[in-house]
Parts: sequence; structure tokens; C-alpha cells
Amino acid sequence: MTTLRRLLTTVLLMCAMALGGTAVAWAHAVRVAADPSPDATLSTAPSRVSATFNEQLQTDFAAMTVVGPDGNLWSDGAPQVQGAVVSVGMRPLGPAGSYTVNYRVTSTDGHVVSGSWAFTMTAAGSGTPGPSASASAPAAERALPVWPFIVGAAAVIAIGLLWSRRRRS
Repeated sequence: MTTLRRLLTTVLLMCAMALGGTAVAWAHAVRVAADPSPDATLSTAPSRVSATFNEQLQTDFAAMTVVGPDGNLWSDGAPQVQGAVVSVGMRPLGPAGSYTVNYRVTSTDGHVVSGSWAFTMTAAGSGTPGPSASASAPAAERALPVWPFIVGAAAVIAIGLLWSRRRRS
């Protein structure tokens, strides 16, 4: 009977530890509000867009862009982080349609949080767009080639094999 009791105790402790540890994953910043709100329909263009989070944000490495239905950037300038809010200025908007706000921020625990939401403009504006959204993507967001990592891994393995053979001699 003691073996069965130990097994049951171990299983219950493992379950309690697994369930008790899940709160750590919920510690990242979460967007709790947006202006304009997701799926909003607007007849006049906002001068800024903003996202509010449930905790303070780090000011480093924040990014926020607004991409219009034409694929061009309509955000203007660098994003600003003030406490739990990140925002970016807007150009006078152009074509009617769906605009997507993309953001990337760093929460206080150091984890990067990213996401997006959309709003719709019902009336066309007379604004001039920024560059194409795909051409202006930061280098960190572009795909990296895989071949340098494969060559590097092969070199490390080859050096390890040579070193181990030389040690045996």
C-alpha cells in the first residue's frame, strides 16, 4: 500500500506544480484598449493612434505603424511610450478602406509583445502616403537566410571532430 500511496502523492504534487506554474506565462503585457478601437468605422482621420496595456512598458525598441488599404505607411514619426501607452502620429489619411495598426513593445519583464488591429475609414482623405510598408520594414523583421547558420553549425561540428581525433592520438 505504501508504494501506491507514494505514487499517488507524487502524481498529485506534479499536477499541483504544473497548475501552479502557469501564472508566470500570464505576466506579459496585454493590450487592454486601443484608439481608435478595433473594427471602428471613422469618417474623419485620427491625428494619433494608441494602444494601452495593463502594465508599464519599456521605452526601448517600441514600434508602431499604420498601413493603409493601398499598402503604404500612414503613420508619421517614431512611436512614443508613456507609461502603459504607446502611440504614433498619423499623416492626413488617404483612401477609404481598412487601416491596420501594428505594434511591438517590450513589457516590464523584458518579453516582446506584438499584435495588430484594424479600423475603417469611410471617406477618402487628401493625404500623401509614406513609403510602401514592405519596403520600410526594419531589417530585424525581414527574413534571415538560413545558410549562414548551417555553415556555422557544420564548422563547429567539423572542429569538434578534428579536436576529438587529435586528442586520441
